[in-house]
Amino acid sequence: MTTTPSLRPARTPRIALVGDRSPHVRSHVRIPVLLDALAERDGLVLDAYWIPTGDAEAPGAVKGFDAVWVLPGSPYASEAGALAAIRTAREDRVPFLGTCGGFQHALLEYARNVCGLERAAHAENDPAADHGDLLIAPLSCSLVGHEGPVRVTPGSLAERALGAERTTERYHCDYGPDSRHLDTLRAHGLRFTGADEEGGVRIAELPSHPFFLATLFQPELAGDGTRPHPLIRALAVAATEHAGVASAV
Repeated sequence: MTTTPSLRPARTPRIALVGDRSPHVRSHVRIPVLLDALAERDGLVLDAYWIPTGDAEAPGAVKGFDAVWVLPGSPYASEAGALAAIRTAREDRVPFLGTCGGFQHALLEYARNVCGLERAAHAENDPAADHGDLLIAPLSCSLVGHEGPVRVTPGSLAERALGAERTTERYHCDYGPDSRHLDTLRAHGLRFTGADEEGGVRIAELPSHPFFLATLFQPELAGDGTRPHPLIRALAVAATEHAGVASAV
């Protein structure tokens, strides 16, 4: 077991798991296994709270947490709740991870609240949206059940967490970012640091934030869950560091 005694804060870090928990969503079933593995293998103990997206709409719903993870499982019961949780994590500089639907909604939140694209839409949530407003659109080829390589930008948060510039990841999604809007997001500070072999965006991060990472793939589905994916471990480390700082204030 790898321990991290230097990261042990005065209190147990609290993580908000934002999503509409269901036994039919594989990633949701995997989360408790991953949390146990983080504690047993890495000494990274997290106090996890599941927050349905409807509850996440309430002001301050994820305030006071040391990390926010917006999970797969879209369409969410509340798009507004998912976006509110992401915005709080971004503005309060709380470690954030968004996977699959969490990735899609992280881009949507940034487009609307930072880039001024107030009409930016997600085709799954708003199928009647004008085509020009679609930030998240149907993929030309579904990635449900797909596994494929991802090239990672050297020096990025993702590369540091992975310890590699290439990885093979699993997906379960039908939607992804429309390339027409990516330059606008880049111009406002969002960085795309992972792509598939055809250049499709698979990882986004925010360099101005202590830890803000979103992946279209699902790192929670790697292996059998007994060895947490490096990106999930990196989130746990960031949450532990955040708890230590918050405890000292």
